[in-house]
Amino acid sequence: MMKIFFSFFLSFLFTFYIIPHLCALAMKFKVLDSPDGLIKKQKTATPYFGGVAVFFGFIVSLALTFPFENRMFLFLIGSTLLLFVGLLDDLIVMKPHQKFFGQIIAAFCFLKAGFYLKQQFFFNNFWNIPISLFWILSIINAFNLVDVMDGLASLLAINAVLSFIFLALYLNNYVLAILLAAFLGAVVAFFWFNKPVARIYLGDAGSLFIGGFLATIPFLFSWGTYNFYGYLTPIIILAIPLLEVGTLIFIRTYKRIPFYRASPDHFSLILQSNGWGKYQILAYSAFMSFYLFVVAFLFFLRIIYLPGVFIAAVTFLFIWFFLLFFCNPAK
Repeated sequence: MMKIFFSFFLSFLFTFYIIPHLCALAMKFKVLDSPDGLIKKQKTATPYFGGVAVFFGFIVSLALTFPFENRMFLFLIGSTLLLFVGLLDDLIVMKPHQKFFGQIIAAFCFLKAGFYLKQQFFFNNFWNIPISLFWILSIINAFNLVDVMDGLASLLAINAVLSFIFLALYLNNYVLAILLAAFLGAVVAFFWFNKPVARIYLGDAGSLFIGGFLATIPFLFSWGTYNFYGYLTPIIILAIPLLEVGTLIFIRTYKRIPFYRASPDHFSLILQSNGWGKYQILAYSAFMSFYLFVVAFLFFLRIIYLPGVFIAAVTFLFIWFFLLFFCNPAK
């Protein structure tokens, strides 16, 4: 437990220390996110490099607290590739297919390291790798898409990591808890600077790195050892960013625009246009994330079963879309 706390505080302190210096560096070299009036509606240009701070805070803590093994090097290679792909997109805007190709290369590093589905309950072994690849790419892009409002992507990442830490401690997997604590400390420190009004942004470098990390963490749990339905637990925990992806694809397809083209149809932007404040949206997202964790944990413990999860999911979706499209506190 002391290693877990040390891992958290080390990454937190390092990230907290380095962020002001990276802000100054970004300002000096004009690595800034400028308002565009469509999605980027901040009042002034805001420095990137937040993802670099999170990455280095995580790595420094990991180097001093985590017992390395061979597959961890491939994990770090994949994570670093995602960071650099995102950083390139921050510096020189890449075409969607170029960025997606970089994501695929990073995803194959994760697969090579053994981060893939290992089960025979729902599908045969042939489908484990394709499903795992689809999952990894979905979560990576989910956090890239949800990062359109101050503090939102980092808050959702914090909520997800806290959920996984709780599960890791419950299962006495302290090594995994150390890994998660190193990541949590860096993201919490970043959130302090990223909360409204943000002084620094993750950029694509940060959102892709965070997405890649959270996509691979579920593969470090032996879900099938404890519960056949445990494989659905990560889907429930990460339902909000996944729902963002699905909703955007549906809306953009309905509008007859490519699903990868930017549009103001993100849930946080819709809520803001309906009169919600940024802190209200963050509080709402945190509450709904906690609700999802409770459902996931009760499901994992087999206190509730598939019918209960179905009812919880319908309730969640009803509240989500009702508030999204029919609730306007400004009226």
